[in-house]
Amino acid sequence: MITLLSSHRDQLLVHACETEPAECCGLIGGGKDQLARSIYPLRNIAANSQVTYEAAPEDLFAAQRQMRERGEQLLVIYHSHPRSSSPSPSETDVRLAFYPQAIYFIIGLAGPEPVMRAFRISEQEERWEEVEYAIADG
Repeated sequence: MITLLSSHRDQLLVHACETEPAECCGLIGGGKDQLARSIYPLRNIAANSQVTYEAAPEDLFAAQRQMRERGEQLLVIYHSHPRSSSPSPSETDVRLAFYPQAIYFIIGLAGPEPVMRAFRISEQEERWEEVEYAIADG
């Protein structure tokens, strides 16, 4: 199970709120212990960024390079659904889930408070399942 520090969760929620009405996107790196260490916010360059996301290639490459330098592995790919109060993967999210080892966090912003849910998505099997994650102090 992925464990985030509460400060990491706060960073993700701030990123999602600052990017609204567009979707935000980013990566989370960490160790084999599944403990998140670093948040890598990425710019969304999708043509229609209010309903989909596409990470800027230079941001993505820079984040992957930093993960390697820090001895981290990709744990999470995150993005937001600004018009959802109970987010789940869209057909596009499933079709473009090219990292089956990663957990996908989706942040819904349409309710009274942001909601963050975690999913394991199989692009090959065209399915997804919700998974649990933990928040630790910090």
